[in-house]
Amino acid sequence: MSADPYNARVRECFTAPAHAGDLAGGVTVLADDQGVRVMLSASVADGRITALRFRAWGCPHLIAAVEWVCSYYEGEPLQALEKFPVARIMEDLAVPIEKTGRILVVEDAIQSLGRSLNH
Repeated sequence: MSADPYNARVRECFTAPAHAGDLAGGVTVLADDQGVRVMLSASVADGRITALRFRAWGCPHLIAAVEWVCSYYEGEPLQALEKFPVARIMEDLAVPIEKTGRILVVEDAIQSLGRSLNH
């Protein structure tokens, strides 16, 4: 019998993603790489991210990571998008090292969103 590849935080984020879905009227970006797709939509008011939603196509670690990221950035100032906590996500979600590239696709989506919101 093999060990469970997903920790409790991954299972929580994957099974009940509070930020999954579309955001009407928001700025939307898409990152498509390494066999995964991440679409992020955000709305901003007074320099803060007021809402962040996602659609993701990939493994449970990827979907949990995108949910984690939405929770992390929602309510934060736009400048927060300039820093992406790769190590913290990898640790909190116990992402196997071979899936690091998928987390970097999420980082690409966040960076793209930051550029789009600052134009």
